[in-house]
Amino acid sequence: MTIVAGQVRGSGPVLHPRICAALTAVSCLVHLWLAASGHHQAWLGILMIGLAAVCVPCTVHIWRHSRVGALHQVTISALAMVGLHAVLLLGAGGSGHAHGGGPASNVVDTSGAAQLLLVIGLEITTALLAATLVARLRGQATRDRGKPASS
Repeated sequence: MTIVAGQVRGSGPVLHPRICAALTAVSCLVHLWLAASGHHQAWLGILMIGLAAVCVPCTVHIWRHSRVGALHQVTISALAMVGLHAVLLLGAGGSGHAHGGGPASNVVDTSGAAQLLLVIGLEITTALLAATLVARLRGQATRDRGKPASS
């Protein structure tokens, strides 16, 4: 065990949790940027700020301690966001869009679809990193239990 900033840290992975925490922080920043950009309704902006606020403590816990509970919450949240954005993508892509109250167009707005695909990719990557880190930490805990105790 090593001591980092007054905290005892196990000899577990360091780069994997840092990448996972950084990607979660990027997701928080994207939510805040989208809320501030004003492209969405006010209630949706408030919701995005709330989601970012919920994710920040998990980011800190993953960065500092690789807490499994925080990793589970990030995985579940990221997968929920994948599902929500996939529904938005499929709903927007199949119905066309209207122009100032005119008839719906058959042309799909690819800029919105591309943005949704980027968000889905970010969230899938976040969920994958968090889930693989949980598996890695569990594997390490199992190996550490099998080692003889040193005096």
